Amino acid sequence: MRDVSKVCIRPDATLLEALQVINNDVLQIALVVNDVRCLQGTVTDGDIRRAILKGLPLNAPVTQVMNGSPITIAQTAKPKEALFLMQAKGIHQIPAVNESGMVVGIHVLSDLIASKVKPHTVVIMAGGMGTRLRPLTQEIPKPMLKVGDKPILQTIIEQLRDHGLIKITLAVNYLAEQIEEYFGDGNSFGVKINYLKEKNRMGTAGALTLIEELPEAPLLVMNGDILTNVDFSQLLQFHNTEKHAVTMCVRNYDFRVPYGVVILDEDYKVSAIEEKPLHSFLVSAGIYVINPDAISLIPRDSYFDMPSFLELAKNLPNGVGCFPIHDYWIDIGENKEYQRANADYGRVFNEHAQDIRAYSR
Repeated sequence: MRDVSKVCIRPDATLLEALQVINNDVLQIALVVNDVRCLQGTVTDGDIRRAILKGLPLNAPVTQVMNGSPITIAQTAKPKEALFLMQAKGIHQIPAVNESGMVVGIHVLSDLIASKVKPHTVVIMAGGMGTRLRPLTQEIPKPMLKVGDKPILQTIIEQLRDHGLIKITLAVNYLAEQIEEYFGDGNSFGVKINYLKEKNRMGTAGALTLIEELPEAPLLVMNGDILTNVDFSQLLQFHNTEKHAVTMCVRNYDFRVPYGVVILDEDYKVSAIEEKPLHSFLVSAGIYVINPDAISLIPRDSYFDMPSFLELAKNLPNGVGCFPIHDYWIDIGENKEYQRANADYGRVFNEHAQDIRAYSR
């Protein structure tokens, strides 16, 4: 949290004085306070420019242009809570106030993001046709289907961003223009987005060969139809600690046989009957961490899926490791999963809604 002593101005300050404060300080904001430094409003460069365009003179008082109901946060709030609130509200600064409304500091979005930015590139496979979800995906790419109040892909990107993963590469194909138009370069979502454009479908591994310059840090690769609250930071730390060539996320999948299972002995006589036994398996969760040099195993200019790549990667030094996830996870491949994801969304992904109300004033 930064000091605000240089950006506080009185309500009778002029637009020119406010502009000088804004231009002379890296915070790029002026806080209008009274004699006891209680916040009255905020003024940004945009506020002043809009006022000038409307013909307001520079000697007009800032009270004519200030935001008189600024979003603030409690002095006791943690930085991560300030970060979440700024991202939720689409603002870049948020004053911190005490119980009396007195300004005690200010949180800046760039400070909080920079402190946690990771060097890893995330590749999201968003080029599938989603045929099992037809007719929903007849004119909309599957990652753009809304779960809750936003597209699946937006929820994924925002989660990655909140873990400091802001270098995003989207592998697109089917109705790619819709994805590119919505996300652009990612700036409005607090990330940097590049695109891998598949002329033909290349599979979940083949698209990785389109990366022109591989980064030095391991890549996080995931499918664009997965909703999960897995801790990506913990996953990357696990990969670095275990030093695998590839780490794949796995989860338990339980299957109960709906009948009594008959077990025979070597003479084909009944030796036991298990009533509706439960079988448990580990299955791929569609999330991987891959060392850049392992990408060379993937043939270029051809369709190649992830299971085929993992078969080859098993032979690399340190091979393929597993990261079990016990968090919420759903693969939105069919309509029943899509309906379930929408039913779960408010409970799983809006868990911070109360934080906004608690820390916003």
